[in-house]
Amino acid sequence: MTYLFPALSAFLLTILSILIALKVFPKLGLMDRPAKYGLDRKPIPYPGGILLFIVFTALTLIFFEPTFKLMGLLLGGGILVIVSFIDDRISLPPLFRLAVQFLVALLMVWVGLGVTHITNPFGGEIRLDQFLVTLQIGNFSQTFMVLSALVTALWIMLVVNTMNWLDGIPGLTSGISAIGGFTLFFLSISDFVNQPEIATLSLIVAMMALGFWLFDFYPPRLLLGDSGAMFFGLLLAVLAIFSGGKIATAFLVLGFPVVDALYVMVVRLSHFRAPWKGGEWEKKREAVHLHHRLLESGFTEKQALAIIYAFAAIFGIIALFVGTQGKFWAIVGLILLSFGVGLVLKIKRK
Repeated sequence: MTYLFPALSAFLLTILSILIALKVFPKLGLMDRPAKYGLDRKPIPYPGGILLFIVFTALTLIFFEPTFKLMGLLLGGGILVIVSFIDDRISLPPLFRLAVQFLVALLMVWVGLGVTHITNPFGGEIRLDQFLVTLQIGNFSQTFMVLSALVTALWIMLVVNTMNWLDGIPGLTSGISAIGGFTLFFLSISDFVNQPEIATLSLIVAMMALGFWLFDFYPPRLLLGDSGAMFFGLLLAVLAIFSGGKIATAFLVLGFPVVDALYVMVVRLSHFRAPWKGGEWEKKREAVHLHHRLLESGFTEKQALAIIYAFAAIFGIIALFVGTQGKFWAIVGLILLSFGVGLVLKIKRK
C-alpha cells in the first residue's frame, strides 16, 4: 500500500497528460516530420518528453522532501529535456548536445550522486574516491573525487545515449524503461537493499513508462522524441547510483541496448565516422542497430520489440536473484549472447 498511490498517480497522470497532448500538440504544430526519415505516413504528435518531465516533477514534489539531490536531478533533467526539445525542432549540432549531456552529468556529481566504488565479483572492491581535487573560487570551495566523477559522467552519458539510440522503433524505449524501472523497484524493496525512497522513484518511472508505452507501442499515437528518450535514460542511470550501486543490475536490464550502442560506435569509428553520426552511408552497408538488424532480417516491428523486451526482462529477473559474482557472469553471458545474436542475424541477412 505504501507504493500504490505513487504508482497509480504516475500511471494516471501520464495517461491524462497524453490525452491532453493528443488534442493540443497538433494545434501547436508539435508534430514529427516522417519525410525527414524517409517514412511514408502521416505526422504523429511529439515530443512526449516534455509531458514526462512535467509529470515526474509534479510527483517528485508531492511525494518527496525537496533534497539537494532530488532538486539537482530535476534541474539536470529540465536542462536535458529543454535542449532535446529544441533539438527535436531545429537539429542542434551533435557536439553541443554531447557537451550539454556532460554538463548535466557533472551537475549530478556536484549534487552528490556518484559511483564511489566498484565491487570486485571475486572479492573486495575498487575504490574510486581516493584521488581528490579541490576547486576554489574566492570563498567557494568544492572537493571532487576525480575518478568517481569520471566514471559517473561516462555511465550517465552512456545510458542517456543508449536510450536515445534505442528509440528506433516506437515502443522500444518506453518498454525497456518500464522493465528497467520495475527491476530497480523490486531490487530496492528487497531485504538486501531495502531503500523505500529509491523504490518509490523507480516505481514512478516504471509506471510513467508503462502509461506512455500504451500510446507509444507500434503503431504509435504519440512519440517520445529525443527529449523523452534521454530523460528516461537520465532517470534510469541516476536511479542505479542514487543510493548505493545498482549499476550491474541496470546494465543487465539495458545490456542488449548498451552492447548494441558500443557496437554501433565501434562500427562507425572503423569507418572513420564520428560515433554519433549515422545516416545514409550506414544504411548502404548494414543496419547496425540491433532493432534495425532484426527488421532487416525479416522480423516485424512487434516481433523485434518482443525479442528485445524478452532479453531485458530475463536478464532483469536474473539480476534480482544472483549476487555480485552471479551478475558478473550474467553480464559475460549477455555480451556473448549479444554477439551470437548479431552473428546469426548477419548470416540470416545473407
